[in-house]
Amino acid sequence: MLSIISALALLIWIVLFFLWGDFWRLWEFSSDHQQFPAPSRWPRVAAIIPARNEVASIASVVQSLALQDYPGELTTIIVDDHSGDATVELARRAAAEAGAENRIRIMQAPTLEAGWTGKVWAQNTGVASAAINSPDFFWFTDADIVHRPDTLRRLVSRAEYNRLDLTSLMVLLPSETFAERLLIPPFVYFFLMLYPSRWIADRSAKTAGAAGGCMLLRHSALERIGALSAIRSEVIDDCALAHAVKRSGGPIWLGLTHSSRSLRSYTSFSEIRDMIARTAFTQLNYSTLLLLLTLVGMFLAYLAPVILTFSPSIQVWPFALAAWCLMTASFLPTVTFYSLRPFWAPLLPFAAIFYIYSTLLSAMRYWLGRGGQWKGRVQAKRSAGP
Repeated sequence: MLSIISALALLIWIVLFFLWGDFWRLWEFSSDHQQFPAPSRWPRVAAIIPARNEVASIASVVQSLALQDYPGELTTIIVDDHSGDATVELARRAAAEAGAENRIRIMQAPTLEAGWTGKVWAQNTGVASAAINSPDFFWFTDADIVHRPDTLRRLVSRAEYNRLDLTSLMVLLPSETFAERLLIPPFVYFFLMLYPSRWIADRSAKTAGAAGGCMLLRHSALERIGALSAIRSEVIDDCALAHAVKRSGGPIWLGLTHSSRSLRSYTSFSEIRDMIARTAFTQLNYSTLLLLLTLVGMFLAYLAPVILTFSPSIQVWPFALAAWCLMTASFLPTVTFYSLRPFWAPLLPFAAIFYIYSTLLSAMRYWLGRGGQWKGRVQAKRSAGP
């Protein structure tokens, strides 16, 4: 029996390593060293930034937006999503200090309507406000992410050159604390395993994904899918948007960058646990069957190779060790992308244990009517259904 399990684990990693969209080859879809020619006319862009209780980061975010060197017309709208802290005051002060009061508008989102998640509702408010200028693109970015001055210019150049309807970047997440170093690179790794960038870019493939922290969306594509109301109740709103755009016939692309980074630090394991638990069961479509299959799959892929590597049987441990080696080799580029030492790569199974726990917690919270918790809101109530 153990030999069958070890052989199955090895088979899983052969498929993932060689046949699963090369999800682990991060260098192939890193945007930092790719250049595209400038368009003949720079499109009008409206940057939409929803903000809710972002006092720790909003000033730096506003400054990075004010420093964008975009040659075309750029309107920036920060939508306050009923913050209970000094987010608005700090945003206004930062805009004034940057001399950008006329270029950065700060507005209040209306009372949240039933059936909408808070972030999408705030984004929709910004889109409606920006529509008066008829922008060609909407740039959705988060209120805890700072961008290098050339970020928007490079995004638009790529989108125009490749005729993309949705262009998104997975920004660099923090990796300073022990918890972050152990768990944040696996977060990126698992995301790319679910949404391989090569499959996302393939117009014939059904896979569609995006990174909500930095998304450039063509206005015509937004109109084609029926505006943001098409994803109004989605907890994983970025991937839902990507799916809607791709299903409507629009080409999409997802890459990674070091040039944009998140300021949201995770100083404890509990903070990362809650971040994972917010969407893990949503990713499984709130299905108990998919949850059980996921747990079995996680055990076979990540835990069985480690456990069985120490088996005394010659019919067991070689297969298990080979699986662990393939797992480590596939994770190493992500570790390198985060400038961490290689010894973190073999530790992926320990991170997987934490993700299994967080996924179970996500399901428990959903069943208790507390799913999708984010900044004081419950956005995936069990009564609402999947």
